[in-house]
Amino acid sequence: MGNIDIRIILIPLTVAFGLGVFLGPFLIPMLRRLKFGQSIRKEGPEAHLKKSGTPTMGGMIILFAIVLTVIPFSSYFLLNKSGSVINPDLFFLIFATMGYAIIGFLDDYIKVVMKRSLGLTASQKLLGQLFIGIVLFAVLVKVRDTSEGFVYYLHIPATEYMIELNWLYFPFLIFLLIGFSNATNLTDGLDGLLGGTAAIAYGAYAIIGMVQNNYTVAIFSIAVVGALLGFLVFNAHPAKVFMGDTGSLALGGGLAALSVITHTELLLPIIGGVFVAETLSVMIQVTSFKTRGKRVFRMTPLHHHYELKGWSEWRVVVSFWAAGLILAIIGVYIGVLMK
Repeated sequence: MGNIDIRIILIPLTVAFGLGVFLGPFLIPMLRRLKFGQSIRKEGPEAHLKKSGTPTMGGMIILFAIVLTVIPFSSYFLLNKSGSVINPDLFFLIFATMGYAIIGFLDDYIKVVMKRSLGLTASQKLLGQLFIGIVLFAVLVKVRDTSEGFVYYLHIPATEYMIELNWLYFPFLIFLLIGFSNATNLTDGLDGLLGGTAAIAYGAYAIIGMVQNNYTVAIFSIAVVGALLGFLVFNAHPAKVFMGDTGSLALGGGLAALSVITHTELLLPIIGGVFVAETLSVMIQVTSFKTRGKRVFRMTPLHHHYELKGWSEWRVVVSFWAAGLILAIIGVYIGVLMK
């Protein structure tokens, strides 16, 4: 374990949670007055139709709580530690999270306010994602540029082996960002499902940050956990607000960014295994239906399959939380204890 003061974990956790709980009663009525209500797709489970009109874009609660916690606390601790608040890790994490939050906000706004059901087009989303990837890659190049040029390795978990990618890391980074932001977006389909599973995954990265003695990673990760727990006060079943793409895309972008900074890109599919399973279920369903004309699951993403099998919404959510916790423990064990 690193030498990070435990207060660096407890204080941001408490502050972010408090901000989330405090902001909810202000932002939720505002979203309701602005008629930012969620439209429920008719092809989804019939039981979800009663959720139509529930305020969405509640991810702003999470984002405000994160930023208002992370920037002052990380700046304070970095100033005490190194005498400077300039930190590329902090910029990397904030830019990835807020960049994807903006894409999600625009998508939500177009769907909810402008009543265009498809939101941003695929090409518009891709352009935004590419821009974020280019900026983040430029930061990596600046930080890791050596006398031999840009050098980047992927670490194989629990081994001493590394894969040299260098400039090929750019397409990998784009794939990682897009893949995980879409995976968390797909998981956001039941009350509290993404909030709980994401809190667990970010909690795993808080532990990794402490072990690596990385103040920025530890503070950012635990602040997200606190913000999500505060949001769950309003998002747990029955939900008073949904996070929307504003929150779900941001959470995936933040997780991808954390994996880059901690050199755990290949551990992320384990720590975020629930998100991977949700995505794979959709890919398997689409491939099977197009090639064989048959469905493997009753409905995708995967959480809907269990709903249609007769599981209550709360049972599905708690079961996925438990699976996420087990996978996060396995990921931390491989990444930390097996070294």
